[in-house]
Amino acid sequence: MPDVENLIETLALERIEVNLFRGVAPANQGPRIYGGLVIGQALMAAYKTIEERICHSLHCYFIRPGDPSVPILYEVDRARDGKSFTTRRVTAIQHGAQIFNLAASFQEEEPGYDHEDPMPATPGPETIAPLTESWGAGRPIDMRWVDGRDTEGAPVAGPPAQNVWMRVISPIPDDVALQQAALAYVSDMSLLGTSFRPHGVNWRTPGFQSASLDHAIWFHRRSSFNDWHLYAQSSPSASGARGFNLGQIYNRDGRLVASTAQEGLMRMRAP
Repeated sequence: MPDVENLIETLALERIEVNLFRGVAPANQGPRIYGGLVIGQALMAAYKTIEERICHSLHCYFIRPGDPSVPILYEVDRARDGKSFTTRRVTAIQHGAQIFNLAASFQEEEPGYDHEDPMPATPGPETIAPLTESWGAGRPIDMRWVDGRDTEGAPVAGPPAQNVWMRVISPIPDDVALQQAALAYVSDMSLLGTSFRPHGVNWRTPGFQSASLDHAIWFHRRSSFNDWHLYAQSSPSASGARGFNLGQIYNRDGRLVASTAQEGLMRMRAP
């Protein structure tokens, strides 16, 4: 069995210049870099130029597939430092070309009105067996599908929704930047697959091509991914070889800590 990836090491960056950072992908990434890794590292790069403010939203585009065999350079543009909000833009570069870009907004913590959607009623994570399939081998996240996940043979078509319990396998420090980067890393796992479900396809289906195109996260409340979180996902639409997906991430106490949105490529290539 492969060693479990160390998420703290995965998200760590080397500072090269004031606004320039270097990250690397772990050895188990496969032919292309996992999108959540680049989101998490880019958010960490932005945080290294921020003081005493917390990210409340980020929006990003995947431009080219990442190459796991070479480092990733992250260039931070200090777009604005306002009285209450700070804006950063981060560009990820490999082989002299952009592979990804991110815009993030940070805010001073302040009190305000409070409401949220309730968490869906589901069985607890302890009642669900963890996956042992090769896709998850070595990953730093424990994922448990409430309705099960078919890991053998052709997938069965189902509703465009799914609920997944998630947490980090090895605890990480209670640091807001690192905890949000961990959530960003996790947020790209399983979300795109929600739009595949009505069509009975997955990443193993012969001829099926999929990739994340863009991704957004809104951070509502502080939380620790050392404990279980429920990722409630739905896909309102698929069209034009693209699937659109929404996610709500709840902590174990039922608080809505983050919301996500993602559109991805879903195309059956001609034989």
